[in-house]
Amino acid sequence: MHTLNELDQTEGTVQLRSSTSAKIILHPKPSATDPNDPLRWPRWKKHVAFTSICAFTFLANYGIGGLSPAFYGLSIEFHKTQSETSALLLWPILVLGLFNFFWVPVANYFGKRPVFVFASLLLCVCYIWGACAQGFESLLWSNIVAAFAGSSTEALGAAIVNDLYFLHERGAKMGVYVSAISGGNTIGPLICGFVVQSIGWRWHKWISVVFTAVNFLVVVFLCPETRYIRDYTQNLAMSSTVSTASDKELGVVERTTPHVANEILSSPTSEVVTIPKNTWKQEMSLWSGTPSDTSLFKLFIRPFLLLVYPAVIFAFLGYAVALAWVVAINILNPFVLQAPPYSWAPSINGLINIPGLLGNIFGAFAGGWLVERYSDWRAKKNGGVFQPESRLTLLVIPTLLVPTGCLVFGYGVQEALSWTSLFFGYGMVAVGLTAVPSITMTYVSDCYLPVAPDALLLVNGLKNIVAFGFLYGVVPWVTKAGYVNTFGTQAGVFVAIMALAIPLAMFGKRVRHKTRQWRIIL
Repeated sequence: MHTLNELDQTEGTVQLRSSTSAKIILHPKPSATDPNDPLRWPRWKKHVAFTSICAFTFLANYGIGGLSPAFYGLSIEFHKTQSETSALLLWPILVLGLFNFFWVPVANYFGKRPVFVFASLLLCVCYIWGACAQGFESLLWSNIVAAFAGSSTEALGAAIVNDLYFLHERGAKMGVYVSAISGGNTIGPLICGFVVQSIGWRWHKWISVVFTAVNFLVVVFLCPETRYIRDYTQNLAMSSTVSTASDKELGVVERTTPHVANEILSSPTSEVVTIPKNTWKQEMSLWSGTPSDTSLFKLFIRPFLLLVYPAVIFAFLGYAVALAWVVAINILNPFVLQAPPYSWAPSINGLINIPGLLGNIFGAFAGGWLVERYSDWRAKKNGGVFQPESRLTLLVIPTLLVPTGCLVFGYGVQEALSWTSLFFGYGMVAVGLTAVPSITMTYVSDCYLPVAPDALLLVNGLKNIVAFGFLYGVVPWVTKAGYVNTFGTQAGVFVAIMALAIPLAMFGKRVRHKTRQWRIIL
């Protein structure tokens, strides 16, 4: 058992900008001798790999969650109740969480590339299965197995952000990734509503097949392995000897990553590139070896011990409620808007996802780019020193908007108010689905970077399990207590969980220092 401090001495507090020139300092420190380090890849290569992963997670949610506008019609076609039909979304949500605990250790041991190649192919096959399903159970199982494939990106997609990008880029990229997850659940139903109305729900699945097949080819031919053994012990917590490197000293780092032209890298100037660059065939290999210092069994056990870290607990609880409240509206709105007094057609019903999409985009902007700029401003004010807790301040945005949206939606449905109240309510709730995980998962990465894949596994896996537990009972809850009481309680729970950010923001540095001494890492 090891302490986190043995792996990374920074404790999350790093010199982000030079105190003399205010230029960006690269964290983590890229290898000066290995051109195969993903941090040194050309920008286009990073973006292709990152975009394909975002596309994969988008399509996983698009094909499964996007079917929700068809729920009312499917319940009639297959003679199922509202609760039974909602299983098409409920059980996949559980699977998306549970099988994180399978895919992440496997990817950490065998590599991320073979996992994504296999999972991309399996997802495509499952959508073909769903398009051809003749019974409700067959359709349900196609969604469940598709969720098994899609679960590979729930935590690994976030981990790839850490593989490819530096600390000062991490927040914005995490916002894009979370937008891809949520976008599948908003753009999917928006398109599906028109597809169901015009040519039937099966074509929603066939459209998913086409895009998934294209992305599979991109993954196979253009996405190298991003796993890289990095020595985090070279990072110093508060180095006072950081110097600005010249263009010559930056060498290959500058030529392969032109976007860091104004950034500085503290490294010995005597180092030269000594490792040959991999060929395309080597990069596309499905085998990149296995770690010699651990076993697959240990990798399966290791994540669970990290649950004692306060940042991990807060991140998964925050993500869980942000997800559950949005999916609750996705499950309930077809039975509200396609029934009297609204009596909307599925195509019109799908339009409720427009405010959902706008809420997601704003949440990703606020939780990603805006937080990145705010943290950088705080670092400049602090002599160039970055504190991870600076990211938590802007959680005030979803804390104000999400509960308000819950109340607006709940009152709107129960009092049969204008459809605009439902749209505005959903849009405000949707802000939390991207803003909260963008901030909290990036905060977890900042605090526990050497074990970030395992920590993010817990966040993504447990939030789906908690969300499933809530959503499994949301229909009976609404039926018994009414929309006002149900969504009013949701508003209170969300505020209570977001309030946990206050002690973290105030005492986070002290907590990080204490927890990094805990000997809990296998």
